Amino acid sequence: MQKIKHRLVDPFALINSFIFVDVNKIMRFKDIIDHLHTVAPNHLQENYDNAGLIVGSMDTEVQSVLICLDVTEAVLEEAKKLACNLVIAHHPIVFRGLKRFNGTSYVERVVMKAIKEDIGIFAIHTNLDNVFYQGVNAKIADKIGLEKTSILLPKENVHHNDELVGAGMIGYLPEPMESMLFLESMKSSMNINSIKYTTLVHKTIHKVAVCGGSGGFLLSKAKREGAQIFITADYKYHEFFDANDEIIIADIGHYESEQFTIELLHEIISQKFSNFAAHCTKIVTNPVKYL
Repeated sequence: MQKIKHRLVDPFALINSFIFVDVNKIMRFKDIIDHLHTVAPNHLQENYDNAGLIVGSMDTEVQSVLICLDVTEAVLEEAKKLACNLVIAHHPIVFRGLKRFNGTSYVERVVMKAIKEDIGIFAIHTNLDNVFYQGVNAKIADKIGLEKTSILLPKENVHHNDELVGAGMIGYLPEPMESMLFLESMKSSMNINSIKYTTLVHKTIHKVAVCGGSGGFLLSKAKREGAQIFITADYKYHEFFDANDEIIIADIGHYESEQFTIELLHEIISQKFSNFAAHCTKIVTNPVKYL
């Protein structure tokens, strides 16, 4: 076994002491997952969620990982070509119990294929949504240039690394911006094809509330916090009326709101495991197409 010997420079250490680092240490699924859970512990997921290791064993030696938003059959093919035996996704492929595995749904086909190809599937979902630092909403806030950010709807008496956890995020633009210019800027910075929005009842935007994915339940909180605009996804037609000329609702699409979670997860993994191969999927898994 190859070992590298480093001379300690700590003044409190013994002068001639040495530390040995095993450069051949085997990486296992558990090593990657444990690190991700230091950022977003599994117990912070919502009770309806199914985040965690869905397919595979914690003790499996990891070759390399592929990061995606959704696991599809095409993503598993990509993982196979890249020799990745662990797929890290934001959305869990399985939300409910499966009673049959006969390939009639894409969920069944993906799980069957993952088992056949010996590829693990791990999901880090609402636990990553709920954390303040290095969370999904922090990434969105960074992309659109928000400052002085905080959790929009904190969970009572729940903290992580001394930070409150909870749903959504609220913050300020560096300077107030004309409403339409802000929407156009966000469309570019978030790489969005289209935005569905309500009447621009505010001429300028300064305070902004965001929630990746389906965040409609946070609208009333965004209003109470004085946000001029609430950015989220999955709004139904009649729900847009709930803006009630008090706030601007901007629906940017579910995939579009969370697509940079792939980049976020890559950053988290690469910062810890600098010599480890982590790939971002090149497959757009958004099931919604635009004409």
